[in-house]
Amino acid sequence: MIITPLTLAADRDIPGPLLTELTALYASHRAFHALSGDFADPDDIRPEQVAAALADELAVPGAEVLLARDGGRLVGVAITLARHPDPADPDPWIGLLMVDAHLGRRGHGRRLASLVEDRFRAAGHAGLRLAVLDGNSDALAFWTALGYETVDHRRDLRAARPCTVLRKALRIPRRAARVAVLDPDGAVFLLRYDNVEVGVYWAMPGGGLEGDEDPREGALREVREETGWTDLEPGPLLCTWEHDFTHLHEGPVRQHEHIYVAHGPRREPTGPDLAAAHAADGILTWRWWSRAELAGAPEALWPPDLPRLLDAFEAGGGDRRQG
Repeated sequence: MIITPLTLAADRDIPGPLLTELTALYASHRAFHALSGDFADPDDIRPEQVAAALADELAVPGAEVLLARDGGRLVGVAITLARHPDPADPDPWIGLLMVDAHLGRRGHGRRLASLVEDRFRAAGHAGLRLAVLDGNSDALAFWTALGYETVDHRRDLRAARPCTVLRKALRIPRRAARVAVLDPDGAVFLLRYDNVEVGVYWAMPGGGLEGDEDPREGALREVREETGWTDLEPGPLLCTWEHDFTHLHEGPVRQHEHIYVAHGPRREPTGPDLAAAHAADGILTWRWWSRAELAGAPEALWPPDLPRLLDAFEAGGGDRRQG
């Protein structure tokens, strides 16, 4: 299956053969149109009505009409909105996803939904929403089976119809662990990255866990790979925190990290494989940071509240979790 955006001509017309395909697709869903009221007579949906409806959709800023074809045949259509009119809603929306009813039970709906999700995931969006009209139990079951969860029940903006709002998180969950390596004066060792989504930041040695790897074991492995230091052991837990970014190899992720504390001498990273490890992880450089330097850091820190966390830890109390 491939999906392509529908582009209207200068006069807002849809080419005749394509409009015929679209009209047949819309007409195959009489029950839905009877429920939605989008067409005056769901038993007599006309090409000019479909053309007008799609033109109205495309007149909305950020809207796209995506045509799905399989083997050259139009099998479905999806209408998406890059941003909801409500500024408090950060997610893009699926306004409509419709597959030719004569081609049911062939997986076209799931494939089309997956391709739409991939588009928004690639654009860095953390979630995707849609609304299912009350009474459309088949659609509610379909989206729920795809991992969408109910987040609200309200009336839609277009016609004040009662509907269930569902959302699916698009980011891939990722487990990671790091170690705050402190020298005898309390300075912390950090690595510098430049991420395509969040920009430049400094973070402690660490990274993603492998399989069901224990966070403490993963933290130790990552420290050895990124510094060459083999004499450190992760000690007490400093904090856990969760954040979003685009991983160099895995794409958009929501990462949950365990961060431990270890003490060691002030030294440089070492080892024959260090340059390759840093290149593979996108590490640009490294340095030791005093507590005063951390407090005035001109670039982002991971986690952002690192100076306070270290102060609280050394004082024997304070937070162990970041939101």
